[in-house]
Amino acid sequence: MQSFLRPLQTVITTFFFALSPASAQTDPASFAWQEKAAGHARILSQVKWSPVADTLPNRKGGYFEKGKEYTGVPYSSVRSEGRYIGFDIALRTFLAAVENPHSVLYTENFTGKVANAAAYYGSVCSAYTSYALGCGIPEVSRRYGPPVGTGIILVEPQSAEAAQVGDVIYTPHATETSGSHVEMVTAVNRDKECRLVSIRVEESRPPTTATTERSVANFNAHLAARNKQLLRVTDREAWRGANRSEPLRFPNFDLDATPAKINRALLLDLGDWVPYQKGALVKFHVMDRDQLGVKALVIQRGKDVVEEIALTCPGLHERRFEVCGDYSAHVIHADGSKSQACEFAVCDLDLRLPGESVSLGKEWKVEFGSENMNVIAVYLWNSGDSYGRHPIFLTEAQRKSGALTIPADLLKKPGTLQVWLIGEHALGRLKARKDIPLVK
Repeated sequence: MQSFLRPLQTVITTFFFALSPASAQTDPASFAWQEKAAGHARILSQVKWSPVADTLPNRKGGYFEKGKEYTGVPYSSVRSEGRYIGFDIALRTFLAAVENPHSVLYTENFTGKVANAAAYYGSVCSAYTSYALGCGIPEVSRRYGPPVGTGIILVEPQSAEAAQVGDVIYTPHATETSGSHVEMVTAVNRDKECRLVSIRVEESRPPTTATTERSVANFNAHLAARNKQLLRVTDREAWRGANRSEPLRFPNFDLDATPAKINRALLLDLGDWVPYQKGALVKFHVMDRDQLGVKALVIQRGKDVVEEIALTCPGLHERRFEVCGDYSAHVIHADGSKSQACEFAVCDLDLRLPGESVSLGKEWKVEFGSENMNVIAVYLWNSGDSYGRHPIFLTEAQRKSGALTIPADLLKKPGTLQVWLIGEHALGRLKARKDIPLVK
């Protein structure tokens, strides 16, 4: 695992509550989760990767440079079309896709198609901080700011001296429809005399995550700009509510922090260790990067061989799978040896909505089904209400019945309602989406 600890020289990273004017607002016994949150943030912010093609879209404009090393995961608001790194896929899946010049990272481009998106895999400010804070799915950034969120307070005084690890900096939206921004304090650095030296702030912004060491003066100036607010989660359970990572398979911090061995003989268009929707096209790229020669591509479902494709050279092979299950694929080299296997799953999600519209003030039902994955949540996104985003995590009874009743008083404004069905497999998540008018 890559170490994220700074050398202890003249600067010591400290968490002395007694030194902070806001120390009475936080119980020192509960501080362990704040330290972990900072460590989780750095899993995504410090990962290093290099594109192997020049067609990976950059949210800042243009494309990431082939062969250049980047630090931190790329910024892209993939929403329901792509996949969020850490939530929908593990970090290793992104790193595998980076190594395949024919992966969706290089062949798909959401620029101009999905608002605030570029690459097929990515993160945004709120997804990044939600990952660090242990949410099950990303919270929108304005959920951090009081009075929308509970269990979170405005730090007093609003200054560097009051900042603590795990605090977030929230930039409010300028208008009802404009975006907001959130950053995280991941280190408070003091010298041997315990004088505040600097504060490390990390965030997801184009083109990748950003890590900034701010002096006291610079931090205070940063905080004073654009009506920013220094906030502290004092009750993480109240703030997260049902949106907790612990009962779910993702985020998987231990897996994300463990270096992955990327397959050099074969990769999939979605990378490796990844689920596909039933009937979707799966593209196998036989690469043979170590030039061992190739004789066959073997595709298995469990222990059963589905197909063995004779090979004479590297290249692309496409297949669709109509049978759900856990699959693998490997290459047989010229000497008869087997390559590392790629792992993927074929799963199915079925989402059903009532009629042609639903009405405000009336309850209605979402029906669903799944195969080879568990349905974990229904997510509602109202285009007519910037606060109208509601994750509803399913009970075991709802999951077994295949139905969820949406309460009559949950949605407040008319608009086009996106309904996402989120399913989870050990290799990642899939989302099925349908839109329906929400009318008075």
